Amino acid sequence: MTWQAEQFEQHRPHLHAVAYRMLGSLSEADDAVQEAWLRLSRSDADAVANLGGWLTTVVGRVCLDMLRSRRTRREDLVGTWLPEPILTTGEDADPAHQAELADSVGLALLVVLETLSPAERLAFVLHDMFGVPFEDVAAIVDRTPAAARQLASRARRRVRGAAPTPDPDIGRQREVVAAFLAAARAGDFDALLQVLDPDVVFRVDAGRGPHARPPAVGAPAVARELLSRAPRFAPLAQPAIVNGSAGLFLGPAGRPAAVVGFTVADGRIAAINLIVDREKLRRVVRG
Repeated sequence: MTWQAEQFEQHRPHLHAVAYRMLGSLSEADDAVQEAWLRLSRSDADAVANLGGWLTTVVGRVCLDMLRSRRTRREDLVGTWLPEPILTTGEDADPAHQAELADSVGLALLVVLETLSPAERLAFVLHDMFGVPFEDVAAIVDRTPAAARQLASRARRRVRGAAPTPDPDIGRQREVVAAFLAAARAGDFDALLQVLDPDVVFRVDAGRGPHARPPAVGAPAVARELLSRAPRFAPLAQPAIVNGSAGLFLGPAGRPAAVVGFTVADGRIAAINLIVDREKLRRVVRG
């Protein structure tokens, strides 16, 4: 069992990365990886020729089942569901968190992945993000390799059409977010319009509470929505890195009251994702 556990721990970061992209939830990703360990512990690991591939397949199947179940539970959800963010507020010495941050994927992309069918998401994540052959993807979704290829192709088209490509320079991203924060603190509508993309989308995940609402779309509508909140929240905002991109957190670093992720594309803010769901914020406690 010790050898088996050691082998599993070597694969854990990869498995967690797969599960997070599949589920957009750190807690659910933990559950999926734990289920993979339980299945491995009940199997004959010596008979597995490629343990990494076997574990990835198991995690894929577990995540597929979780996604199908979750879609049914969310049919009555009001407002916006956003992923659990990966947050860092400064120098983080935790090696596990550093690895998690380096391998993070943007909130905007995770939001788009949430619109895919479970089978499309699995095909896209496993093949396009992790290079899993279509033959293996097909076995998980119980379809032919050609059908699995079509699933990934449909997902790819939807992702390309909906997820803006972030500017790669994190320093430039931070400058844009700093300009956004200054405009919000000053209550300057025109200055906000200067940093917002004309088609910007503002999403708020407040959980299932009374504050749930649909996204605001378009620079004027988003600026008005932001300024209605700015007097209360802007003074508390501090810079952070959210899922590998420039962002903000509100409140103390150890217990944030809100996390804001931005997508900065072509020098303007194309997406703002505000997470105030308390259950999700419990997962982003970082020093």
